[in-house]
Amino acid sequence: MTGTTPRRQVLMLGAVGAVGVVSAVSGCAVYGAGDEQPPAADPPEGEAGAGDSVVAGTGEVEVGGGLILADRQIVITQPTEGDFRGFSAVCTHQGCTVSAVRDGTIDCACHGSRFSIEDGSVVQAASGLTPESQDPLPEVAVSVEGDQISVTG
Repeated sequence: MTGTTPRRQVLMLGAVGAVGVVSAVSGCAVYGAGDEQPPAADPPEGEAGAGDSVVAGTGEVEVGGGLILADRQIVITQPTEGDFRGFSAVCTHQGCTVSAVRDGTIDCACHGSRFSIEDGSVVQAASGLTPESQDPLPEVAVSVEGDQISVTG
């Protein structure tokens, strides 16, 4: 086989060439291999900047109730009109996501834990525990600007 190129080499060279063309056409670049820095990205929609992230509108949270944002693992409550609080939506008993906010409590359906919408304290511990032996829901810092609720920090 003198003077011929094996088919496998031709296919591999063609694939490498195609990747190079795609990279050149699409504007792909490798960062971190020199002094070049990636372009600054625009903040995602809903981002307020400086670590603040808009998560809900004030109209979405009933007075005396709350809103569970399971995808962000937070609960926003409004114990009294205009007073918004944030807590982790992860139950401190076994890590289930809380399931409801009603009658002044944040409830976990897994084992019956209930937490205060005012301060996240344990109102009813999971079966087999006492309120003193179960941790409260951790607070999540929130702020309100206009009609938007943001998680801060």
